[in-house]
Amino acid sequence: MTSSPAQLRYLADAVSTASPGALLVMLYDRLVLDLRRAADAQEAVDRTIATEQIRHAQQIIAELRSSLRMDGWEGADNLASLYGFILAELIAVNLEPDHRRLRAVEQIVTGLRDSWHQATATVLDAARAPSDSDPNSAVRQVAWVG
Repeated sequence: MTSSPAQLRYLADAVSTASPGALLVMLYDRLVLDLRRAADAQEAVDRTIATEQIRHAQQIIAELRSSLRMDGWEGADNLASLYGFILAELIAVNLEPDHRRLRAVEQIVTGLRDSWHQATATVLDAARAPSDSDPNSAVRQVAWVG
């Protein structure tokens, strides 16, 4: 898939101006797209496309896992374990194609993505309407996402 210079510029601008929460959501959106494309390619027995999409998905998972702040919240260990499971599944289905396993991983990642979409929206809503009792509450919530 090739992109026009205008599309590439739009993407670069969107990434450079996005909040940390928005960047996280963008990564999840692309991860879901990669998994969907990989599963579709495996179903069509197009090993080249499937492998390309799986490798890109692996890179995203590796980035998500390496940027996870383990001391930032109680659920970080569980999320890191889930990322490890997803990465292991991607390695397995790249070695031995199984579009059903890829679809199962896609469902897991879609649930994570939807949760991050909702969390980011909640934080943005809070930032737009800060608490009267604590004017810095929205700032702390936005910092939590990043």
